[in-house]
Amino acid sequence: MLTSGPITAPVPVFLVLLAIMLLAPLVFERLRLPGIVGLIIAGVIVGPNGLNLLQRDATIVLLGTVGLLFLMFLAGLETSLDDLKLNADKAVIFGLATFALPMILGTGAMLLLGYSWLAAILVASCFATHTLLALPILTKLGLMRTQTITTTLGGTLITNVLGLLVLAIVVKAYKGNLTLEFWLFLIPSLAIYTFATLWGVPKIGRWFFKKFGHDENAEFIFVLATLFLVSYAAELIEIEAIIGAFLSGIAITQIIPKMSPLMNRIEFIGNTLFVPFFLISVGMLIDPLILVKQPQSLLVAAVMILAEVASKFLAAWLPGKLFGFEFPNIMVMFGLSVAQAASTLAAITVAFEIKLVDRVTVNGIIAMILVTCVASPWIVSRWGQEMQPPGSSLPVPTAGKHSWGERVLVPVANPNTEDNLLRLALILAKTSQGTLLPLHILSDRGEAISPAEKMQQTQLLTAAETVAHAAACAVEPIARIDDAIDRGILRSATEREASLIVCGWKGFSTTRDNFFGSIIDTVIRRSPVPVLIARFPDPLQNTARVLLAVTDSELTRFGFQETVDIAKSLADELKATLQVLLVATKREQSNKSAAEVEILSEIPVNRVRGNFIKLVSQNLLEHDLLILTTISHQNLWEKPGTLKEPEAIARTHQNISMLVVYFPVYQP
Repeated sequence: MLTSGPITAPVPVFLVLLAIMLLAPLVFERLRLPGIVGLIIAGVIVGPNGLNLLQRDATIVLLGTVGLLFLMFLAGLETSLDDLKLNADKAVIFGLATFALPMILGTGAMLLLGYSWLAAILVASCFATHTLLALPILTKLGLMRTQTITTTLGGTLITNVLGLLVLAIVVKAYKGNLTLEFWLFLIPSLAIYTFATLWGVPKIGRWFFKKFGHDENAEFIFVLATLFLVSYAAELIEIEAIIGAFLSGIAITQIIPKMSPLMNRIEFIGNTLFVPFFLISVGMLIDPLILVKQPQSLLVAAVMILAEVASKFLAAWLPGKLFGFEFPNIMVMFGLSVAQAASTLAAITVAFEIKLVDRVTVNGIIAMILVTCVASPWIVSRWGQEMQPPGSSLPVPTAGKHSWGERVLVPVANPNTEDNLLRLALILAKTSQGTLLPLHILSDRGEAISPAEKMQQTQLLTAAETVAHAAACAVEPIARIDDAIDRGILRSATEREASLIVCGWKGFSTTRDNFFGSIIDTVIRRSPVPVLIARFPDPLQNTARVLLAVTDSELTRFGFQETVDIAKSLADELKATLQVLLVATKREQSNKSAAEVEILSEIPVNRVRGNFIKLVSQNLLEHDLLILTTISHQNLWEKPGTLKEPEAIARTHQNISMLVVYFPVYQP
């Protein structure tokens, strides 16, 4: 039975909200419309201006505020400082253009409609910011590493930060607090605050993950605490909390691998719970009857849409022509930057709450969001298919590419080292949309297998399977009983058609005394697929730089291109820089070889001459991930102890993580 007034009991209120979160996106995605539009419209229907099922009371405002901060946090997570570094000049030009042109055209258009200067500037700042709604389409098309996309990503960082700063200044001006003291306080405090966030949060985060990285609940709570602490600190220096949420996302994304279970958990909870609360609360602000009561709202919406679309197109077309981009590339830039959602909703919500704008403006903004959210994916999909894929220096993840990640076999035997090995294997598997094969072997040579050993095997594989599911990665756990560990690994690799084997290594003494003892020697010598020997004294997510150390003679060897691909994938996923240390061992080697020019053209290369071990040791830094490579010729591995050079480096750098890559080469 329907009540005459809004629902107030906690359980029915929450039930209605959950029903909206479940049904609204499903219905609208069936209609090929973005799910966020469905949540906003559902908020209109159940809100005080619709069926009046729910009131926008303190509870809804609280949940909406949390969702707003989480929305900006997620936007920050998608932004990488490295994107700006890759094409800094082009990103700056595009970022300034996609900010300035909407600001100019938007302010002029709103002034013509009779808005005050402050209201016009704030609405125009909503046009300037944008949300990368269509980014998943480019991922599927294999275009993420093109110059066009990296330029757009870098420009997005610039325009979103500038737009949020305009919001902070306008809010202060409207409240009458825009004084000389404000500027004298804002500029140094904002500089200190930004530096402390972008530098301090990653430092503290790496320390925390190193100390408590095995506790998944503690990791997640740390991220949430960081979000709200940085947001509260923004309010303390008298800027909007959403700026702090955005900056905290940029800071946190530097230390959390995108394909990790933690990142998957953050995005899942945010997108399925917190952000929908905010979108529903925004819908409750909209009064659809204003379109009838005040026909001017139709004019306002039309002007907003026209000004935003026109200015964003010009902001993509003019720089695109300057950069020499083809028309499909320009249209993809336009399609990516035209969509309005996160920052726009955040800014207009703040403006409405301080009564700087009215419901007519909010309705116009919502109409603009609806149009741009529908247009953006279509434009990117339509013109992205005509874009030229990146060349050989920027590999496209297509079928058959990165075959080493299709089925990754990782033996798990030690609970203390399993976490980092699984993280590494997950990154490599998910890069190729492959399958993780966690393996545990019980040897039946000698004594019978005890129930305790079987229970430990089950526990280890269950833990590995849980980690893989948390990261949304396909997994096939393998419980095996064999007469020898090394034979069990090799037989499992053959039977399960593994494309890569990842093994653990302690990094000291001879390989007979290491994690697998002489097992590593046998696996390397007989493996039909590449083998990665991994050593992680430092948590994998703490990696700040991936250093690939090679000699000039290795540039043309079999497997070197695949090793570079692995290094690139790890650097991208770990948000780490990538550098190659090229040690010249041939006296005649003085100029760049053709192999170096072709394979390493997009990677910084430090070319040195001298003793390999000594030079590698001198170039190592804290939080480095060192990658070494060698080729496994069957006739060269008759003696045990195959990790001589890595062991020599590991002895003097006990806190450096290392990967040794072996590619099998069979002699006729």
